[in-house]
Amino acid sequence: MSDLFTFSKPKWNVVEDKKVFETPIFSLHEIELIPDKIENTHPFYVLNAPEWINVIALTADHEIVLVEQYRAGIDEVTLEIPGGMVDRGESPAEAAQRELLEETGFRSKSWTFLGKTSSNPAILSNYTHLYLAENCEKTDKQHTDGSEDIRIHKMPMKNFLELVSRGVVHHSIVLAAVAQYLLKKGK
Repeated sequence: MSDLFTFSKPKWNVVEDKKVFETPIFSLHEIELIPDKIENTHPFYVLNAPEWINVIALTADHEIVLVEQYRAGIDEVTLEIPGGMVDRGESPAEAAQRELLEETGFRSKSWTFLGKTSSNPAILSNYTHLYLAENCEKTDKQHTDGSEDIRIHKMPMKNFLELVSRGVVHHSIVLAAVAQYLLKKGK
């Protein structure tokens, strides 16, 4: 809720929530809902996933730390900011620090929460928590898990924003982090 906008549509009522499939990363649920003022129920499919994080990591020279990796969903290699899942028992801030170190070997002592974004509210139950890590230093080697094959890049923020503008960087959650960063930087 915000003092700038008041929502006027009520939430729909859940009649049934049935888990259809379970994976190590998400579970698929068939949810039967009754929309407000409508008597017929409608089935929806939702992926219940853990919270995620994304980090805009900047070095002391104001270069952004990026990760290049293959993404199976679109069958393409992408350029992104470091990110990942929040593990059980871990706060989003702890996950952001862990993921930055694991994926890139960089650390920061200066962290700012940029906000959170709904990952895809049409089908996903989770949020992505967005962070800015400043004065990042390379202190370690990568410690990726078995399914990650990540190449690290650094470049001036200006060059990165040009890649965003041209659509080379197109991951929607990365774009949300960039938007939050630019909004906070502009204040």
